[in-house]
Amino acid sequence: MSGPIQHGGGLAAAAAIYGGEPKDWLDLSTGINPCPPPLPAIADRAWHRLPDRELESSARTAARGFYGSGDRLPLPVPGTQSAIQLLPRLVEPSRRVAIFSPTYGEYRRAFELAGFAVDPVTSLEEIDARHGMVVVVNPNNPDGRVFTPIELAPLVERLRETGAVLVVDEAFGESCAEISIAGTAEPHVIVFRSFGKFFGMAGIRLGFVIADESIMDRLADWLGPWAVSGPALSIATELFSTDRRVIMDRIDERRAGLDRVLSAHGLKSRGAVGLFALVEDDRVPDLHAHLCRHHILTRKFDYAPNWLRFGLAPDRGCDLRLSKALDLWRAGST
Repeated sequence: MSGPIQHGGGLAAAAAIYGGEPKDWLDLSTGINPCPPPLPAIADRAWHRLPDRELESSARTAARGFYGSGDRLPLPVPGTQSAIQLLPRLVEPSRRVAIFSPTYGEYRRAFELAGFAVDPVTSLEEIDARHGMVVVVNPNNPDGRVFTPIELAPLVERLRETGAVLVVDEAFGESCAEISIAGTAEPHVIVFRSFGKFFGMAGIRLGFVIADESIMDRLADWLGPWAVSGPALSIATELFSTDRRVIMDRIDERRAGLDRVLSAHGLKSRGAVGLFALVEDDRVPDLHAHLCRHHILTRKFDYAPNWLRFGLAPDRGCDLRLSKALDLWRAGST
């Protein structure tokens, strides 16, 4: 794999091709909550001082309660992307890496850049003793595939026997809380959680790693001191105490709005989680370009040209904007 991976959120690049100001586009290309809760007040000291141990400890304790990680205090990291870059250091150089695919492309890129042989897999039966690490995004991005804890249990046991590590990325885990294994006590299991997606604050670049203390200590050492900003830790501490059901209800309402629009225009969802829906249709290249001409950005995939991912719109007015653009598409108008 060579070259940078294309992600959602590329409004500036899309506007350079199709015109308009990025701020005037409707961005449906990401899986980020478009209706974030109010930003809590941030103490002056969070801005003026380096984040101290007390501030980090408060955020970790709040994260433990929110994610249900038991005795483990989740490690705050500057976005889970930063932790992905460090994963190759946890694998013996002689072993291979298995990634349940297709999925978030940065995993494969990080391992291949580090010189590892990567096996894209689709079933548990493909994992063997050669694999020193296995990555599962659960629920998966972009197709919404889900493994329950019962389904993952044989893999956890197999990797324990072969001395391998299991990474479970639960970036979209809030929409499927019942499948989370954040509370596992297995020393060879690492769980990633994303703060920015569910709370709609991706810009503060905050994620959490839940793992054995020895693994979290190594990651913290590699990241260096003050890896996460004081304001980010303060925001997380406050928002972890909010009622998640209120946020989830709003996400569910917005997701229902998206479903109504897609269904009304004959677009069938191949897979979905709360924050996005994946459409499979042979007309996707034309549809993506048409929506761009109407300054609506969706997420296409180079490895699956008939896939198009739709994120959530922030309100019913934006649902209507998408619906009108789809009306023109069905009518054959640009």
